[in-house]
Amino acid sequence: MAPILSVKGLNKTYKTGFSALKSVDLDVEEGEILALLGPNGAGKTTLISIICGIVTATSGSVMVAGHDIQVGYRASRDLIGLVPQELALDIFNSPWKTVQFSRGLFGKAPDDGYLLKLLEQLSLKDKKDSRIMALSGGMKRRVAIAKALSHEPRILFLDEPTAGVDVELRKEMWEIVRELRKNGVTIILTTHYIEEAEEMADRIAVINHGEIILVEEKAELMRKLGKKHLRLELTEPLAALPGTLADRGLSIADEGRALVYEYDTRAGRTGITQLLGEISAAGIHFADLETQQSTLEEIFVDLVGENQ
Repeated sequence: MAPILSVKGLNKTYKTGFSALKSVDLDVEEGEILALLGPNGAGKTTLISIICGIVTATSGSVMVAGHDIQVGYRASRDLIGLVPQELALDIFNSPWKTVQFSRGLFGKAPDDGYLLKLLEQLSLKDKKDSRIMALSGGMKRRVAIAKALSHEPRILFLDEPTAGVDVELRKEMWEIVRELRKNGVTIILTTHYIEEAEEMADRIAVINHGEIILVEEKAELMRKLGKKHLRLELTEPLAALPGTLADRGLSIADEGRALVYEYDTRAGRTGITQLLGEISAAGIHFADLETQQSTLEEIFVDLVGENQ
């Protein structure tokens, strides 16, 4: 099956000579959640803006469900919904009037049944006739999502959907995104919250300096690039490693109260069993041990650091 979104050789160079995107290739499968990660200025917003028809690319192509965004602009734009980081809502309007007006802008026939169901899915039905200015921050973000979905797009872009919101509201937004995916919407989100991508995304794309440096299934990315740490809680503090353990990759932590051993999850043999034997033979005793997997944040920092 062809991807619902296909970006090929996309470049964007501004009049100042700044190259915001450099030969970007990216395919997005229908029904998936793709997290686009990258530091500030990496090119995330430029990429989204080109796909959504807000910015014109210097070269390259973008296909949305088989429609070229240049030749078939109207058809491709009808398939896309965008929730920008900065909410653009008429605060004197109501959620109901907002979604009706937005649907009309795309030339869609009125469909009060669809719009009512949409507001209900986003827990806005009871507030549909309230002024947006009277709604909470979380409700306003829901209205922005309803506005983006009012014309029944197949792809939804969420640009920093939980920026500046509290933890509780962030989790609510995660649930909304999952429900949208269940309803068949393909979702592409940019985020600075690594745990957000780790929680929701099916795949991770990392962009830096205008280039896509990695696109990978989340689980596979964790498996390939993740490292594990074995931590031993010692019964007695250790001032220094014995000579027999000096080259075993161990480090002392917590002022001598713990030993940490880092190993590659891809290795066929970790050597942990032999290492534990050597530690015991050196007269070092531990009360407890645990292993920890690298977080996606640690992997992301390593990837971006390698591509500076």
